[in-house]
Amino acid sequence: MAQVSDTQEQVVDVALPGARTGRPNPAIQAWYLLRRYPIIPGIVISLLFIVGIFAPQITPFDWEKQNLRTFAHHEQTWFRADEHNAPVIEADFDLETRDGRNALRAANSLHHGRLVFVLGADHLGRDVLSRLVGGARTSLKVAGIALAAGTTVGVTMALVAGYYGGIVDEIIMRIVDMWLGLPFILVAILASVTIGASEQTVMILLVLLAWTPFVRQVRGDVLVLKTLDYVDASRIAGASDVRIIFRHIFPGTTSTVLVVASLNVGGLILAEAALSFLSVGIPDPIPTWGKSVSEGRTYLETSWWISFWPGFAIFLTVMSLNFFGDWLRDRLDPRLRQVN
Repeated sequence: MAQVSDTQEQVVDVALPGARTGRPNPAIQAWYLLRRYPIIPGIVISLLFIVGIFAPQITPFDWEKQNLRTFAHHEQTWFRADEHNAPVIEADFDLETRDGRNALRAANSLHHGRLVFVLGADHLGRDVLSRLVGGARTSLKVAGIALAAGTTVGVTMALVAGYYGGIVDEIIMRIVDMWLGLPFILVAILASVTIGASEQTVMILLVLLAWTPFVRQVRGDVLVLKTLDYVDASRIAGASDVRIIFRHIFPGTTSTVLVVASLNVGGLILAEAALSFLSVGIPDPIPTWGKSVSEGRTYLETSWWISFWPGFAIFLTVMSLNFFGDWLRDRLDPRLRQVN
C-alpha cells in the first residue's frame, strides 16, 4: 500500500508542477485567462472606441487637409509631400510654399520644428495616421447608428412574427427571404447612382442590411417563450398582447439580441468598407478605411503603407468583434459554454 501511495504521489508531482510550493504555473494561468475572458479583443475594441471618440484630439494633423504644395527644406534638400512620404519620415524644416505662406505650423506636428509622418503620407500628402484615426470615428458612427436602427426594426418584426404566427409570420418571413435574395452590392450601387453617394445613404443601406439576422434568430426564441406557463398566466390575467410581448417575452430574448448585435458589428464595418472601396460609399473629404484602401491600390508597388494600415485596421477590428461575439454567445447560452 505504501508503494501505491508513493506512485500516486509521483504522478501528482508530474501532473501538477509546483503544487507543493503553492505557486501555479504563470503560463497555465495566462492561457486560462485568455480562454475564459476576451482580453485581447476587449483591448482592441476599447482602443477603437477611445480613438473614435477622441479622434480630433489624437490626430497629429488635419485628416482632410491636403499638402500638395507643402515643402520641407532640410540641408538644401526639398521633400515634396505628394511623393508618398514613407513611414517615420521626419525632417527639421522651415515650412514654406510657393506663395511664401506657412502651410503647416510646428504646433500641429508631433515635434516642435519637425514634420513627422509616423505611418507615412498618401498620394495627396495627407497623414496616413490621421486618416486612420478619422476612419475609426467614421466606422463607429456609421456602424453604431445602423446597428441601433436595424436592431429596433429586426427585433420588433421578430416579436410580432413569432408571437402571432400564422399569416403574419408567413408574410414577415417571406419578406426576409426576398430581401436576402437581393444582391446587396447591386442595390447599393443603384441607390448611390439614383440618390447620390452620401453618409446618410450609406447608413440607410446598412440599416437594410442589419435587420435581417435579428428576425431569424429572435423569432426562434419567441416561438419557444410564448408557450411557457408564465405567458399563459399573463394572458389569462387579461394582459394585452403588447404588454405580453414587450414585458414578458422580450426580456427572454435579450441574450440573443446582444450576441447577434456583437457579431453584426463586424459585418457592418466590412460592408461600409466595401462600399467605400467601390466608390459608392461615403464621399470625400470624410475619411474611411475602405476608401483609403481603394485610394492606395494604385500605389501598392511603391507606397504599400497607404492601403496596408487601413486594411490591417479593418482586419483587426472585425476579428476582435467576432471573437468577442463568440465569447458572449458562449457565456450567455449555457448549452454552448465550453469553459467553466
